[in-house]
Amino acid sequence: MSDARWFEVDADITAAIGHFEKSVALHDKGGFDDPGINGYQAEMALMHALQSAHTSLEAGLVRILEILGEERPVGDAWHTDLIRRAGAALPGRRPPILGAMIARAANETRKFRHRATHNYDSFEVQETSATIEAAKALAQGLAAEIAAFKEAIDPDR
Repeated sequence: MSDARWFEVDADITAAIGHFEKSVALHDKGGFDDPGINGYQAEMALMHALQSAHTSLEAGLVRILEILGEERPVGDAWHTDLIRRAGAALPGRRPPILGAMIARAANETRKFRHRATHNYDSFEVQETSATIEAAKALAQGLAAEIAAFKEAIDPDR
């Protein structure tokens, strides 16, 4: 696809992957049990990395919809609707942007971002195992998913 807007999509997806990778590394590094500033820093860094990762992913998906001439989801549930739509084929128009596994992982990081945004004070790192697994899946598989989608919609680019 010769549309120059893929440049921004690629930048958003690269940023998302980097943040997902670093969020996994921050989780693995630990330090969350420290009662002082170090524990606080570890928690905030992990939350922010995951939030930034998912926000970058959403930005890339919205840009893809714009390239395709699709309206972006609107309303209170637009974040959920964006992932749902990205994981679905639109018959006669396009295949899914994200495969089922990557769409499920993106939905998990979306749910985490929502919880973290609205519940900073009740963050429990022990409850992030599903989110960390999703971050790993996204870090490892997102680039290939986007590349496969681009190839499917424009194999002669």
